[in-house]
Amino acid sequence: MSSTTLLGAGIGLRREFFEDLLASERRPDWLEIVSENFMGVGGRSRWALEECLGRWPVIPHGVNLNIGGPDPLDEAYLEGLSELVRRTDAPFFSDHFCYSRLGGVYLHELLPLPFNEEVIAHVVPRIRAVRDRVGRPFLLENPSYYEVMPGSTLDEAEVLTRIVEEADCGLLLDVNNVYVNAQNHGYDPVAFLDRLPLERVGYVHLAGHTPEPEAIIDTHGAAVPEPVWDLFAALLERTGPVSALVEWDHDIPPLDVVLDQADRARALLTAAAPAGAES
Repeated sequence: MSSTTLLGAGIGLRREFFEDLLASERRPDWLEIVSENFMGVGGRSRWALEECLGRWPVIPHGVNLNIGGPDPLDEAYLEGLSELVRRTDAPFFSDHFCYSRLGGVYLHELLPLPFNEEVIAHVVPRIRAVRDRVGRPFLLENPSYYEVMPGSTLDEAEVLTRIVEEADCGLLLDVNNVYVNAQNHGYDPVAFLDRLPLERVGYVHLAGHTPEPEAIIDTHGAAVPEPVWDLFAALLERTGPVSALVEWDHDIPPLDVVLDQADRARALLTAAAPAGAES
């Protein structure tokens, strides 16, 4: 499984940024798109994607693959995804360890799965089928979750490790999700990192969250907080430079604010590179 293309520090391509990004003299290293927002569309979104493809690597990241759901994989969805991956010439594509569809209805949520042997046995062949159908390496993202689902007999780190190794896929490691889950469920986030197959990390998500009285909520609606930057630095001590993506999906600020975050990620990548190497 090859998903180690080093892209640098990127940002999500949001509609709010289309014109400003193309006009800006500041340049992220790469862009991530929400797959469903660019599958089979025309108009302004297709124009922006085509313009960006001439300037940056673009990686599709999905929310509706439904890799863990009981419904059969959606062939029409996979056809659209395959076409998008071909059009972007992405070195890999990704989606979440979750379910998002039930009885043919998209739920518009990334819903958590139990941590058990049955889920591993269900998800592994579906990842292989998706990867073979699309024809590029697949990365599985660790989700945020607020309750451990009934039927769990294992823990998250063991299940993620088993799945990515048995499916021979990569890991899209959301560092913010690791931090949020660790705080909400009372474990050490660095120890969690040390239990994962970090050699399979294709890239990293960095994002903000919202502290509430009863839990930290994974909102992607704020700047990356200092504890998440610290956890990212701890990851880089273990992996060396890996591609990093700043996610900002709600309460979206001016483009320069997000580019500032990408600059900080790039500086950490540079600092993590061996002497004389390029990050």
